[in-house]
Amino acid sequence: MTTYAHATTASLDIAYLEWNPRGERVAVLLHGWPDSPIGWGAAATTLAARGYRVLAPALRGFAPTHFRDASVPRSGQLAALGRDVLDFVDTLGLERPVLVGHDWGARAAANACGLRDDAASHLVMLSVGYGTNDPGQPLSLQQARNHWYHWFMATPRGEQALRDDRRAFARLMWDMWSPPGWYRDGDFEAAAAAFDGPDWIDVVLHSYRHRWGFAPGAPAHAGDEARLNPAPVLALPTLVLHGGADTCNHPDSSAGRERFFTGRYARQVLDGVGHFPQREAPAAVAEAILGFCEPR
Repeated sequence: MTTYAHATTASLDIAYLEWNPRGERVAVLLHGWPDSPIGWGAAATTLAARGYRVLAPALRGFAPTHFRDASVPRSGQLAALGRDVLDFVDTLGLERPVLVGHDWGARAAANACGLRDDAASHLVMLSVGYGTNDPGQPLSLQQARNHWYHWFMATPRGEQALRDDRRAFARLMWDMWSPPGWYRDGDFEAAAAAFDGPDWIDVVLHSYRHRWGFAPGAPAHAGDEARLNPAPVLALPTLVLHGGADTCNHPDSSAGRERFFTGRYARQVLDGVGHFPQREAPAAVAEAILGFCEPR
């Protein structure tokens, strides 16, 4: 059984996994959708063996993280996820950790850095290009096709499909986004336990609807939304890792983003890897993080 620790913030009880609690440097690993903190296991073990204290929290809506107040809107907007990262870091007294995120987690990590200049020492984004949260962004026809599920969930029929069988919906994403045979049934089932949280569906639906302007944001996050849109330029060292076989976010979607960064910036495409690099190629991901974040 996976054992979670807990950090209590103003709005959430955030469950997290931890490796090497006495490590000298700190890395916070943020999972995506649909996934859970356990997806970082292999990469986290490598980072911990190299001296990092590693923490992997469950994002809002994903069990066992839960809202503390029944009256708080179950917002999935990306500004809220960024604020959650800052609250988590502050609650645990983590000083400028390396922030590593995949998919939703990458957007959350980048937003945390956009909200606070000293949020992290380094930013590592997996499977997502920075500056792609804008609902008015240009999209290739190929990427528009990849985003079908975003807009499907904005309809009553899509909402019902998610409510009827959340695991089947999520498993379809795993099947579609990476080369065939990349995961074992047990891997999916272990991750899917996080989808059983009582607020998972509401957070997911709101996240994708808000992202494209189909739902309003929560008033509590209006200030953060204003700071993050348009996407602010970031000064901290940033690494982007993108699977060359990603059929969720096409690898081209993270190309040509250098204009958003004034500090050191690198991008690496992982050949033959799909949308879940930390699961499909954990050794390559861990080594890329270690190499980029070595003190200079």
